[in-house]
Amino acid sequence: MLPSLPTLTVLVPLLSLAGLLYSASVDETFPQGCTSTNSLCFYSLLLPVTIPVYIFFHLWTWMGIKLFRHN
Repeated sequence: MLPSLPTLTVLVPLLSLAGLLYSASVDETFPQGCTSTNSLCFYSLLLPVTIPVYIFFHLWTWMGIKLFRHN
């Protein structure tokens, strides 16, 4: 079963922060290592940015469909 949206809203940033802290403690070249897509640090920074953008555009599309249908 898929977790609810409030659960994901809390869980995704916490997991990303944990990945970022893990990368900072393990990787010797931490700030420069975040630019490589092979790094866990890159994805721990990418997830908190991608998910709100996805939700915004999903709601924007839904609102456009609602407005189009009711006019």
